[in-house]
Amino acid sequence: MSIIEFENCPELIDYQEIKLGKLYFFKSFVVSEFDEGVHITFDNFQEATKLINNFYNEKPYGFIANRTNSYSIDLNDAKRFNESFPYLKAYAVVCNTLFGRGIFEVENQFFTFNRQIFKTIEDAINWVESTLEVSPKKAI
Repeated sequence: MSIIEFENCPELIDYQEIKLGKLYFFKSFVVSEFDEGVHITFDNFQEATKLINNFYNEKPYGFIANRTNSYSIDLNDAKRFNESFPYLKAYAVVCNTLFGRGIFEVENQFFTFNRQIFKTIEDAINWVESTLEVSPKKAI
């Protein structure tokens, strides 16, 4: 699915352009498309953190990193990221390159999220939605 398809998707609830790239908000998951060459740190991700946490407001949700561009994540900040998203129940990465798959494996050594990698956005969405269906909901 391309950016244009996201923007025209009837299930799209909100779209935000932030300093790092784009966020597409759906009922139970957010899709990110970060800009080419950005370096993501805990501090420069705060704009996204606030938007995501406000949008899902203590409800379980999924995050799909649609890696259409090459970017890096500061793995020294992994612990802080892990602690900042308690309601994140499924983290999918969409990537078609061998290099990107290698990066995913390295990141798995640092992040504690339930993470999977996919070749298509459709497969990632299906996995996130099925994971959220079986994920325990917060008691009211």
